[in-house]
Amino acid sequence: MPELPEVETIRQTLKQLVIGKQIKDIEIKWPKIIKQPDDIGEFKQRIIKQTIQDIRRKGKFLLFDLDHDVIVSHLRMEGKYGVYHKNEPYIDHTHIIFHFTDDRQLRYRDVRKFGTMHLWEKGTEHEQKPLNQLAKDPIAEDFSLKEFTNKVQKSDRSIKNILLDQSVIAGLGNIYVDETLFLAAVHPLTKGSELSKKQIKKILEAAIQTLEMAIKQGGTTIRSYVNSQGQIGMFQQQLHVYGKQGESCTKCQTHIEKVKVSGRGTHFCPVCQKV
Repeated sequence: MPELPEVETIRQTLKQLVIGKQIKDIEIKWPKIIKQPDDIGEFKQRIIKQTIQDIRRKGKFLLFDLDHDVIVSHLRMEGKYGVYHKNEPYIDHTHIIFHFTDDRQLRYRDVRKFGTMHLWEKGTEHEQKPLNQLAKDPIAEDFSLKEFTNKVQKSDRSIKNILLDQSVIAGLGNIYVDETLFLAAVHPLTKGSELSKKQIKKILEAAIQTLEMAIKQGGTTIRSYVNSQGQIGMFQQQLHVYGKQGESCTKCQTHIEKVKVSGRGTHFCPVCQKV
């Protein structure tokens, strides 16, 4: 699943390709992707003739700012955007096609069809689902360490599960949680209520460091992620624990272990990250 760095990379590359383009038409080949409004005809009617003014991000969501509305897009497991000339052949599983007035197209492709799009009037998008259920990103300037610490210490869940909870901290997925906890030297099964304020601050600092480094590298390529220009992310070359089961820890040379935490594969060093 694309996580915050991948979505941020997609946002940055799409901004170079579609800002200022006017939507002439839209094809919706898999209507279930459109969650709001219920009427697909209304979705099409509202966005036609609008221009893409900006592309923002919150957590793992892309926000396409039009003249009057905002399209809130979640890529989920396999969603991808690409910009093509209208004469280029379609790739399989292309479900949404935005036709621009300059004969270019923004195509949304999704093998599993899990992605979603919500259309809201500009200025109301943060008051509606799904954005109103999200916490702030750890790299946001107004992210509150105090509020984060309170949420963590009040929970008896494992810190792995807490960090995956988008209502506590937005943007972290399985890969970056494992990497964050390794840098913070915290075992993923440690309960939130057992962590000190100092440890929680260290976790937040590690999350910021991990995400910022991954953004600089264009994200991580796990299975099928590429950005909107077809380029792979390079952060996978700097992973310490994720996908490294049985390999030597980069700090102490102990073999990396893998366990299941709520059904999610979880990687850690048993020496550097003691319970």
